[in-house]
Amino acid sequence: MKLKCVCSLFFLTTTLFSCAQNNQSNQTNPKIELTINTSAFSKAIAQPDAQILDVRTAGEYQSGHIANALQANWLDPREFKNRTQYLDKTKTIYVYCQSGGRSASAQTALIQAGFTVVNLEGGISNWRMQEMPVEGAGDRAQMRIVDFEKLIKSNEYVLVEIGALWCPPCRKMQPVVDGLKQAPPKPFYFLAVDGGQDMDVMKSVKADDLPTFILYKNGVEVWRKVGVTPKEDFIKAFN
Repeated sequence: MKLKCVCSLFFLTTTLFSCAQNNQSNQTNPKIELTINTSAFSKAIAQPDAQILDVRTAGEYQSGHIANALQANWLDPREFKNRTQYLDKTKTIYVYCQSGGRSASAQTALIQAGFTVVNLEGGISNWRMQEMPVEGAGDRAQMRIVDFEKLIKSNEYVLVEIGALWCPPCRKMQPVVDGLKQAPPKPFYFLAVDGGQDMDVMKSVKADDLPTFILYKNGVEVWRKVGVTPKEDFIKAFN
């Protein structure tokens, strides 16, 4: 009889403890709606430092995208993994594609990777149908290869960055690049190549990933680095 009472008490205590844990978990992790309509999405991304991700191709992105969106092509597993690893897990990712299918798949993968992700219902197609604002590349012409070649010979040292504002690792590198400009190890000319626009130049220098950094000395490539790179590596390259 004594044993039966002890077992019952143990079961009751365990159950109560489990319920308390569940209640605490629900309080610290409130339910988040995984797919939201255009109006709700617009309000959510209006918050300061909202993390917005376009999972379409670079070409689709350039044809029109939501302001301040980053880009990582879901259809290119290597690119998607490389770029999304630099997103902030402490912030919700607001994701979209053309009509919602790709972004739903990307959402699942990102949630499995530990992110909190909200998907735009109907994608940017629905966003446009609701007459919501988009940004695009405009009519700017590509950088010509002949102009690029002239520029890399214009100074003793020329540091080329092939990147884009919508590329997460490129944004990660911005403080490093700014620091080099403010305190250069040696005088150099900085040349930014748009990784979503200047495709001819990218092909000519065989740059397949963003960001790609190339250091030229008297017009000759002396150093190259791909991806997030510490400032020390740049300093060594100049010596």
